[in-house]
Amino acid sequence: MNAEKKNYKKNYLKFFLAIILCLLARFIPFRAPNVEPIFATMMPMSRAYGAMAGFSFAVLSILLYDMLTHTLGMQTFFTAGAYGILGLWAVKYFSAKGGSASGGDKNQANKWSYVRFAIIGTLFYDALTGLTVGPIFFHQSFLTSLAGQIPFTLLHLISNIAFALVLSPAIYDFLIKKPEKKKEKIAPLINILNPKII
Repeated sequence: MNAEKKNYKKNYLKFFLAIILCLLARFIPFRAPNVEPIFATMMPMSRAYGAMAGFSFAVLSILLYDMLTHTLGMQTFFTAGAYGILGLWAVKYFSAKGGSASGGDKNQANKWSYVRFAIIGTLFYDALTGLTVGPIFFHQSFLTSLAGQIPFTLLHLISNIAFALVLSPAIYDFLIKKPEKKKEKIAPLINILNPKII
């Protein structure tokens, strides 16, 4: 186990809080359907908590939303599966960058690592889902799907890059934040009052 993992305990209350906040963000009225923080949250979740958490977060985010909006269908399993793959891939990607899973220097994985993975992952996700779901389930031609996918992917890229730059590092810090112990706060005060005690 590496030094970074020893410094914090996985807090699954934060995991469920992240799912709830992502769901609430997706219920914002008049929001473009591909402007949402799932990808930006999934990356630090995978990096901090590992493959199972990254995969579960990604799949549950899609599955719960589709269940709550009564849009559950075969496309749900394509999109949830694609996000699940990205959750697993993120663990591997950030391990190679020196993130939690590899034991490397955590400073090697930074906001630009999130941006790079957001670009690669968004292109993968949109190609896998956008160019298959329409032709397979809605009988669109491939060219029609491709023409509709281009502006969708551009907006998806812009939003995921912006969220990766701003949200992902903050979410990672939130996930690994170690609660301060009361003893650590009291010790300096006792030391000042009576240095012989400590």
